[in-house]
Amino acid sequence: MKPLGTQVGSLTLASPVMTASGTAGHAAELAPYGKLAHLGAVVVKSLHAEPWQGNPAPRLAPLESGMINSVGLQGPGIESWLDNDLPNLLAEAATVVASIWGHTVTEFARAAEMLAAAPADVVAVEVNLSCPNTDAGRHTFASDPDATKAVMEATAACNRPRWAKLSPMVANICDIAAAAINGGAEALVLTNTMPGIRINTSNISASPSPDDDAKTRSFSPVLGAGGGGVSGAALHPVALRVVHDVHTAMPEVPIIGVGGISIGEHAAEFILAGACAVQVGTATFADPRAVWKVQKQLQRWFNRHAITDISHAIGALQ
Repeated sequence: MKPLGTQVGSLTLASPVMTASGTAGHAAELAPYGKLAHLGAVVVKSLHAEPWQGNPAPRLAPLESGMINSVGLQGPGIESWLDNDLPNLLAEAATVVASIWGHTVTEFARAAEMLAAAPADVVAVEVNLSCPNTDAGRHTFASDPDATKAVMEATAACNRPRWAKLSPMVANICDIAAAAINGGAEALVLTNTMPGIRINTSNISASPSPDDDAKTRSFSPVLGAGGGGVSGAALHPVALRVVHDVHTAMPEVPIIGVGGISIGEHAAEFILAGACAVQVGTATFADPRAVWKVQKQLQRWFNRHAITDISHAIGALQ
């Protein structure tokens, strides 16, 4: 089955289904499991202008309905990615979306500038304003409209469409979304993970006395960085609500829905809520073929409902 194509701002994609940043690596790691060229796009893990080591281990932990991670945006830096990783994606004929992040507006601008000369196969840049595993995303850019607008304006040097990846953990997501669009974003990626924490309830101190107070024992977070980002099934209804609210307020703005998609019907929900495309992330950790399975199942859903143009389904929730 040939999937329906979709329009994301000025871009025409062959499929509405993409990988989600941070879940498919920096290069062609998923190529052994399916044709990357058959996807709408491969969105790579967020890149800083310079190499970044990320957070201390342990970095991942399972949840009853998803997972929590504190990888912390580890990456090789944009120069190394352009030289060593991007060629592997291009060899697979993938449509590529780069993702960038920074601690400051200047760092975001530098990352965008470094992508300006990337091949045309890098069709867009996702601006990650909202990773909960860094102070930059958690406390500044994703929660303040002025900061959001400033970053989007600063990344114009990439010379290709920019998508703003936003957080659900804000007082008014529509204010942030409007600021991103006013700053030059062509589309919104809704949403990033939500901040959370898991605690190791086992007492790891040596032979504690029964008289010890619990506060004196060595209890610690499960993740090395303390907190992390919650993703997977638990995020799905939250992300759906964000997509619905933003689409209702700004129906003309292209939205890419992401959060807890593991089957085609999950992707269909995002489209009915107002998304023109979706990204599959956490499901890939359990099954690296998940993104292709979702794509096939979504196309079957379109066929069952006699939908031959995705625009007829976008925002069809009554």
